[in-house]
Amino acid sequence: MKNHTGRYKSLCLATTVIFTAGSIAPAFAGATTTPIEHVIVIVGENHTFDNLFGTYKPKAGQTIDNLLSKGIVNEDGTPGPHFKKAEQRIGRDEVHYNAETASAGAYATLPQPYTTWASPLATGLPQNVLDTRFPANLPNGPFQISKYVPYAAYTGDPVHRFFQMWQDIDGGKNDKFVWVEETIGTGSNGAPFPAGGFNPMEGAISMGFYNMNPFTDASGKAQPGDALFFKSLADQYAISDNYHQAIMGGTGANFLALVTGHAAFFTNPDKLDGSAAVPYANQIENPDPVSGTNNYYKQDGYGGGSYVNCSDPNAPGVASVTEQLSKNGVYHRNCAPNHYYLVNNYNMYWNQNSSSPMALGSDKFTLPPQSAPTIADVMTAKGISWKYYNSDRGNDTTVFKTSVDGVPLPFHFYCGICDPLTGFFSIMKSPSEEAKLQNYGAFLNDVQNNTLPAVSFVRPFEALAGHPADSTSDLYELFLKTLINRVKANTQLWAKTAIIITTDEGGGYYDSGYVQPVDFFGDGTRIPFIVVSPFAKTGYVDHTYYDHVSVLKFIERNWNLPQISAVSRDHLPNPIHDRDDNRYVPLNRPAIGDLMNLFTFAEDHDDGDGDHDHDRGRGRDR
Repeated sequence: MKNHTGRYKSLCLATTVIFTAGSIAPAFAGATTTPIEHVIVIVGENHTFDNLFGTYKPKAGQTIDNLLSKGIVNEDGTPGPHFKKAEQRIGRDEVHYNAETASAGAYATLPQPYTTWASPLATGLPQNVLDTRFPANLPNGPFQISKYVPYAAYTGDPVHRFFQMWQDIDGGKNDKFVWVEETIGTGSNGAPFPAGGFNPMEGAISMGFYNMNPFTDASGKAQPGDALFFKSLADQYAISDNYHQAIMGGTGANFLALVTGHAAFFTNPDKLDGSAAVPYANQIENPDPVSGTNNYYKQDGYGGGSYVNCSDPNAPGVASVTEQLSKNGVYHRNCAPNHYYLVNNYNMYWNQNSSSPMALGSDKFTLPPQSAPTIADVMTAKGISWKYYNSDRGNDTTVFKTSVDGVPLPFHFYCGICDPLTGFFSIMKSPSEEAKLQNYGAFLNDVQNNTLPAVSFVRPFEALAGHPADSTSDLYELFLKTLINRVKANTQLWAKTAIIITTDEGGGYYDSGYVQPVDFFGDGTRIPFIVVSPFAKTGYVDHTYYDHVSVLKFIERNWNLPQISAVSRDHLPNPIHDRDDNRYVPLNRPAIGDLMNLFTFAEDHDDGDGDHDHDRGRGRDR
């Protein structure tokens, strides 16, 4: 989730201009423990695994955990024999915040979805009104979005904030997504409960999913299926049906976890020395319900709370989340004393470049600069090259120009919270490190000129990142297709590359999968994860438990790097799974994998521990 205030007042087609490439330095792949010398990590936005892959049927010999395999829906998208497993329930009134909330009954039918902040030019409807493209009497469970609007159509945006997401999964029952949308939505923003009642204007858009199989839409027209490029990648390469967002909540916190393996915290805004401090009072979360209301948080929302002192058991919401950990045998919250961690979205301190720091203050909603180590610091220290390509970087009106030319962006918007390294002293105070923050034009040049670094992070253009309301999964597929084609066109590069495709978080969409409580911050729901590589297992569905920090573990193992910090999740062991019973839940939790099981190499072997070794004799995982 992002702050959408003042964004995209209209959608207008941009004119085509040529990229301005950043500086090009010779790439240095470094010695690797596998044949993979280049890793490209592409992070789109805001879809769960079931939202996109809920009806995917894997290749013969493979199994999968999704809506279809569980009988929650049928191949044609209609309710299946076990539809009731996904029934959404109404939470009971509580005095204090509860991550696991008692139920007062079930919905008879789903509340009609709203348009939320989707542009009228894209939907044909005003913002924040009932989305009349969908029926008002949808059955209580997952519904196929593309029965009613095309796969490429823009839709509303579900809530996806920290305390809300803990309530969504409701201790593993996954039955409070709609109730959270109806009672608190994206937050109170510190405002008192309205005298006439509160309507977040979301409805039940969270229960929507897409269908990869042929189906007949509501008008009676036969459709070939949705997300067919994602389907083709899954058929040809390897996917995970047990990969998760690392942090409950939205975009910013998960992008930060993707580079630190942990969560960011509020630092002293006066000294600017990276030391922990107490945030402005209005920026501290309080998810306890206002007296006399059903789940209307006291202080939450972009303008009303995003920091939590999770080391304090008496802080609002902390005890309930901690209880979820202890129920799962996890007794370490991973919270330093008197640190207030950012669990939702605030701007990074530097706006694109080191000459543009953001103002700090109680009304600025900016994360003060961070001194915590990142995967970028680890790679630099060991001589492993890297770059972070934010496609919208720069103040021009750059458009999407790839091998499929002539596809313009409907708008140009730089996503600061999707550019997490701009928040760190070690990057922004070092000209040589800051120079590694580039745009998509630089990426294309590096691919073409064989100057791609060992590790590349690629943030798609906002318009093509797949975020509901301002993008679509169809547009994210277009971005991926052209990028993959560009990499494959350089056969020398393709022969030693792994392209990792995921989303930052689930966007608040329903998912039926298991979620492992790892520490106070998450994990969150399952999200799509695909490995495109000559070394990916063909048509393989991996059930190993992963989250975003698994990407960091893979980088560390592939280049024999140390772990990031004393608190980063890359210290967690690889999971041990029961191969016959519950293969999705680690027996040694908390545990997350290093992605190696998605690949096959010439010297690959299985030593019987459930973790394939791909290290050319360098020894087992640390």
